Amino acid sequence: MIRETVVTTRAEDGHIHIAPMGIREEGEYLLLAPFRPSQSLDNMLRDRYAVINYTDDVRVFAGCLTGRWQWPLCPANRIEGARLKNALAHTEVLVERVEDDELRPRLLCRPVHEAQHAPFRGFNRAQAAVLEAAVLVSRLHMLPWQKIQSEIEYLNIAIEKTAGPHEQQAWKWLMEAVTQYREKQRNEASV
Repeated sequence: MIRETVVTTRAEDGHIHIAPMGIREEGEYLLLAPFRPSQSLDNMLRDRYAVINYTDDVRVFAGCLTGRWQWPLCPANRIEGARLKNALAHTEVLVERVEDDELRPRLLCRPVHEAQHAPFRGFNRAQAAVLEAAVLVSRLHMLPWQKIQSEIEYLNIAIEKTAGPHEQQAWKWLMEAVTQYREKQRNEASV
């Protein structure tokens, strides 16, 4: 099972890098497997730690994929890093083992601190649709246009029926990214 989270790491210059990332449990470890190239991967290989943030604010996922990186942060408890201020919960991890791969290394991370900050009240269908669309946007370059279009049409049903202001804003950002990608494809095809 993959859980969609937001991972925060510290860049070499000290700023906090924020990235959506699916994680898995593997025994006593949390497994992170970012694709190369990846700022998150570089930061975790250098510092050997990260913070896994659990949030129901889908704007963070959509925002990070569309160039919106400024989200409120606060210091982590046991590592030199930061967590999302509005996270429902977070887990601070140390990278204990790296299984190298040229495309997608596997980082086995041991939790060293976990905290709950607010109750999880469940996702509405629009939040789930935004998460699916965010994954789709992260893979635009890998998927045929017809698949992208049909997925968006289906996901849009949940947005129209159940979205609140946060989900509408996140959806708008993602659809702008899809439109820009499609326009770029058309321009390249006409050259």
